[in-house]
Amino acid sequence: MVLGSRNRKISTLSRDTKNWELNKMSSADEPLYPIAVLIDELKNDDIQLRLNSIRRLSTIARALGEERTRRELIPFLSENNDDDDEVLLAMAEELGVFIPYVGGVEHASVLLPPLETLCTVEETCVRDKAVESLCRIGSQMRESDLVEYFIPLVKRLAAGEWFTARVSACGLFHIAYASAPETSKTELRSIYSQLCQDDMPMVRRSAASNLGKFAATVEYPHLKADVVSIFEDLTQDDQDSVRLLAVEGCAALGKLLEPQDCVAHILPVIVNFSQDKSWRVRYMVANQLYELCEAVGPEPTRTELVPAYVRLLRDNEAEVRIAAAGKVTKFCRILNPDLAIQHILPCVKELSSDSSQHVRSALASVIMGMAPVLGKEATIEQLLPIFLSLLKDEFPDVRLNIISKLDQVNQVIGIDLLSQSLLPAIVELAEDRHWRVRLAIIEYIPLLASQLGVGFFDDKLGALCMQWLQDKVHSIREAAANNLKRLAEEFGPEWAMQHIIPQVLEMSNNSHYLYRMTILRAISLLAPVMGPEITCSNLLPVVVAASKDRVPNIKFNVAKVLESIFPIVDQSVVEKTIRPCLVELSEDPDVDVRFFSNQALQAIDHVMMSS
Repeated sequence: MVLGSRNRKISTLSRDTKNWELNKMSSADEPLYPIAVLIDELKNDDIQLRLNSIRRLSTIARALGEERTRRELIPFLSENNDDDDEVLLAMAEELGVFIPYVGGVEHASVLLPPLETLCTVEETCVRDKAVESLCRIGSQMRESDLVEYFIPLVKRLAAGEWFTARVSACGLFHIAYASAPETSKTELRSIYSQLCQDDMPMVRRSAASNLGKFAATVEYPHLKADVVSIFEDLTQDDQDSVRLLAVEGCAALGKLLEPQDCVAHILPVIVNFSQDKSWRVRYMVANQLYELCEAVGPEPTRTELVPAYVRLLRDNEAEVRIAAAGKVTKFCRILNPDLAIQHILPCVKELSSDSSQHVRSALASVIMGMAPVLGKEATIEQLLPIFLSLLKDEFPDVRLNIISKLDQVNQVIGIDLLSQSLLPAIVELAEDRHWRVRLAIIEYIPLLASQLGVGFFDDKLGALCMQWLQDKVHSIREAAANNLKRLAEEFGPEWAMQHIIPQVLEMSNNSHYLYRMTILRAISLLAPVMGPEITCSNLLPVVVAASKDRVPNIKFNVAKVLESIFPIVDQSVVEKTIRPCLVELSEDPDVDVRFFSNQALQAIDHVMMSS
């Protein structure tokens, strides 16, 4: 059958699938839209309907069968490239997983033409998705089909008149090269070299960003001779956007080359890049430098990379210092402790009082990890003062980052020293004006409690845990209630009965209804930990009393709490206490109170019936 216009094609597909749809709808594994409707939607003026149909291409393909999908649907999609970008993006994504619908890998080549067309469109995200789908299909294709269909496709794109085709081609070489015959491999290396010298910066950027993947497939002699030469050309590009992508290639090539070749070809480049005139290039170096240390070995790291890293830590641009500060622990792990103390630690001290709050924040997020690297003595002498200064930083994110990693320091210096030096600062932060800082402290309390032990905790931190239940911020009160539950789990019901329950119950009469709601939440969390006996004797009476509250929000929360704790207690308690309370609430004037109390009653009835 020769298909004509777009509308004629779709009408034909639609008509021929109606009988299939009628026969299959009753026995299908999943409820499907009528297939004919889906096909008709491909020509609709409404973009949302076209998008819906494209996303259900697999359904249409199953309706048509493998042969007609190859013969009619795929050619139609090849021509349907003038659509909205969102539709084209969906099409590129769908075709990537379409091999089963065209008859398996032996027919995978029929999917290449529509994706080749999508690789040339102007919208970047469509091209990227088309390249991703081509790589997925190419990785499954038979070697003979790769040579016959995929490699010519890559060559056509690389020779494309419009730059978009050449940009897309760069992302396909690593798939094509591995299965290419020797003559084609030579040609592919030559073509890639030409793309790296393309007139359009966008093409050179794509070649630079994909160089690592391509290099990983190239044989070692050609890697040294050809790929390194290509890489050196990219590192001298006049566009900083190309050079910064070449930095990523440094790390990728460094892992592929022998140490001596890495020192000869990659090390000079990275040292020069660390002093590049563009801060964006230096930023990329700061992010990648630690990866190169393992590739070049200890001696070049000490003589060349450590000075380069120190320069980056003291860079004029805050963005570069942020990137370098964020990698300080990873870099120190590669060095021996003496080198780290001698060269890196002085820079860390400077960064802890940096003028940029974002630099200090980046440092605070990783500096605690330096403690295991430097050891106990250096941590106590050198790092503890820095920790304390960052804990008192005026910027809340800096304080948060330090708090969240305290356990790493505890492992090195021990809890006694930690409590003497850092605990006063932690107690001070518990009343911080920024609620997120208070929240971070609350979430750290159970871990701190397990490290400090019950006696120390009662003396220093017990009162804080009750204080947070009456915080002005809901998230803090919610976290405080969860905190009590975790503490009860850590120290046991007997401790909780002595130190938590009496104070919680005392707060149940607070004049502010929001605080009374927090107490109900705390009771619902504590009940499973405390067990049925304490729940019935101490917690349940408070909940039942709260059902008489004048505020509807309290009453429907009572219903929620009763629903959560009834599985814990005996059936007799449910019938004598919980059910009568819920029945009374189910007749409340407030609609929400009635809803939640009836929901709780239904839950009780359901459990009783099933048991």
